[in-house]
Amino acid sequence: MKLHRGLSINGKEYPAGSEVPWYQIYPFFLFHMLMFGGSGFLMAYMDGGPPHVFLYLHGGLAIFIYTVFYLSIFGADEVKWMFINAGLGALGIYTQMGWLLAPFGKKLGDYPFSRHIIPFLYYVLYTFLLRQALLDLGGAREDGGRKKVVENGYIVLSLAASAACFALGRG
Repeated sequence: MKLHRGLSINGKEYPAGSEVPWYQIYPFFLFHMLMFGGSGFLMAYMDGGPPHVFLYLHGGLAIFIYTVFYLSIFGADEVKWMFINAGLGALGIYTQMGWLLAPFGKKLGDYPFSRHIIPFLYYVLYTFLLRQALLDLGGAREDGGRKKVVENGYIVLSLAASAACFALGRG
């Protein structure tokens, strides 16, 4: 993958335009974001969770930092996909987040809208990262034809996942 801005990884400087192997980026960010996103999810939906201010400070700072890294790694054109993911995320938060809460005996309607903002943003960031991984793993980043196939497949699979969760009645 080609960096859009300079970045330091494990003390080694990579200037803008450098090629960085995918395994130096995705495993770290997928795990790291899963931990932060998971903690944000648990804090947002646990009984007697922290005040909204703490939730927004904890999640908001992490989301801001991830976004800065995304711009450095992927560039502004790719980050525009976060808006597409936001649309898919709105559907996902209604269906898939409800599905995730169901094992805990909870529903989205059990919480005020303000509790859903941080988990929603993590959902958008995580699905964006999954799309980036699919582009790189599919060798589609620099191949316009493959890229279109991966992007269309990503949208279709995202919609199918939301439809399946909705059909299961867990949304």
